[in-house]
Amino acid sequence: MGSDGEKKKDSGKQGEEKQQKQNEQVKDFGQMLLEDDEKDYAIYLMSIIGEIEGHECLPATSKTTKYEHVLPKLAAIEDDKRVDGVLLILNTMGGDVESGLAIAEMVASLSKPTVSLVLGGSHSIGVPLAVSTDYSLIVPTGTMVIHPVRMNGTVIGAKPTYDYFKQMQDRIVGFISSHCRVAQERVEELMMNTQMLTKDLGTILVGKEAVEEGLINAVGGISDAFSVLYGMIEERRGAEKRK
Repeated sequence: MGSDGEKKKDSGKQGEEKQQKQNEQVKDFGQMLLEDDEKDYAIYLMSIIGEIEGHECLPATSKTTKYEHVLPKLAAIEDDKRVDGVLLILNTMGGDVESGLAIAEMVASLSKPTVSLVLGGSHSIGVPLAVSTDYSLIVPTGTMVIHPVRMNGTVIGAKPTYDYFKQMQDRIVGFISSHCRVAQERVEELMMNTQMLTKDLGTILVGKEAVEEGLINAVGGISDAFSVLYGMIEERRGAEKRK
């Protein structure tokens, strides 16, 4: 048998390796597993930061969230018995519509309890991401920008093009309204607002305004997000015990 000193040394080495692995996860993907809390819950922290990258790579100088990293990780989270819940941190300008909506659909389909927290902003396709969780929060200074679908590059000015835009926009509006307390008609009104943005259509909602509209559940910060998530996990565990 090893001495107490050797056991402590091994334990310390394991702790260092674990910390190094967590640091690498944060650096490479903006993700980490939090499992050292006093409640003994394993919370997966996932961040949606900068621009959501689609099928084309953005410049190296851009801060991006790559959907090809996020989707497999969400699948792994669903299949991982250690993970009790997911905390989604958002500070995004939006980005690729198809990729952002795919991530939002994946988050919404998780069986684990999920909570989102909007920090800074959750704009454009970031709105469906913010409402995709079981419960959502926004900091007092956080912003949400709702606007019509846009497309860069050459666009053919024909009816099928506009039909495609409308179809894509209907998908986004339908997702948002089905995952929050805002009716589809009101989401469209916010999108097509001409009174707020000087060079564009849309609406900016700050903090409690997003809650008053029914997009977000509550104003709060990181401690509130953990508190809500812990409560959801406890409720789920209690329900499983009663079965």
